[in-house]
Amino acid sequence: MFLARVVGNVVATMKDPAFTGKKILVIQPINKSGDAEGAKILALDSVGAGAGETVYCCRGREASFPWLPDEVPTETSIIAIVDQINVEKL
Repeated sequence: MFLARVVGNVVATMKDPAFTGKKILVIQPINKSGDAEGAKILALDSVGAGAGETVYCCRGREASFPWLPDEVPTETSIIAIVDQINVEKL
């Protein structure tokens, strides 16, 4: 699981029927300081996230769990909108 920031959305006129009614967003993974880290990723939104929000995401097989009992072929899903991040300084 990882943190990311929503940086865009995807509009697709032709897509797998399993994606009907589901929002596809472009996310930028971030580190604990909130700085961009790595390449942008497409993710299915299960929580109603919007542009500029910090989100919590999962990848792999678990990414399809928010959509159960539907079988949605996704590699990455947004599973939470982050309100605040507290990092203890050591």
